Amino acid sequence: PMRLVKARTVDAYALADAEVVLEGYVNPRDRRFETAEAEKAGVQGRFHFHPEWAGYMGKAYKAPTFHVTAVTTRRRESKPIIFTLGVHTLDDHNIDTTVREAAMFELCERMQPGLIMDVNIPYCMTDWGGAIIQVRKRNRIEEGWQRNFMAAILATSQGSRLVIAVSEDTDPYDMDDIIWCLTTRVNPKTDIINPLPGGRGQTFMPAERMTAGEREWTASNTMFEGGMGIDATVPFGYESDFMRPVYPVDRVDLKKWFADKDIQNAKSRMRGWVLSLARTGR
Repeated sequence: PMRLVKARTVDAYALADAEVVLEGYVNPRDRRFETAEAEKAGVQGRFHFHPEWAGYMGKAYKAPTFHVTAVTTRRRESKPIIFTLGVHTLDDHNIDTTVREAAMFELCERMQPGLIMDVNIPYCMTDWGGAIIQVRKRNRIEEGWQRNFMAAILATSQGSRLVIAVSEDTDPYDMDDIIWCLTTRVNPKTDIINPLPGGRGQTFMPAERMTAGEREWTASNTMFEGGMGIDATVPFGYESDFMRPVYPVDRVDLKKWFADKDIQNAKSRMRGWVLSLARTGR
């Protein structure tokens, strides 16, 4: 169970085992510019502030203020190691995406039970930027549900720009496998969808900020271009036409001819699809 403790200066609770607790309150009416440069110009969304999750420098805005009323710490002899999370580092990526992947999986499972197999948000999709979903079509009626899934994710996960759907024979954690699917399975006329043009997106994306034109790059002035869903799944009924070759790698015992260090050395030189081939046979 999570241990809680009553705060000293505000009517709230804090984690009892936290190293440091900042107590205070948010004043939504006391709005201030985040940088002196933005305040001097009196303009939001133009000047740089700090790195953002999309991989670009964020902009300075006029935001509500947090007023600190107390800072409390644990009683301990040694000083704790304070580790500040960076923007789009592996630490915050793992925290963000674990919850988002689970939410997307549940969303798809509620829409059509049993079709969704896995959801992966790779590091290159910048936490909120998109997802790769893996589906298994069991009958012809389920053909098309993968597109419903992609549209739903783009609609409910604000900031998502790209969702890719793949079949059960594709490793959703292998970007080489994903790019191979995009190259060989996608019809550019029918398999790329743009379901939500004009909706609400994220001002952290420069492409969406630009929709504001000469106006301030704020949420009220920017519009969502709709994101993009790419259907890289095998059409139901055409599985034999998209059959991947499988090599009997499990039948060959390399130790009969090579030492362990030679095998490991050879594997260390492999990249991308060759490594996947050696591991899975396809």
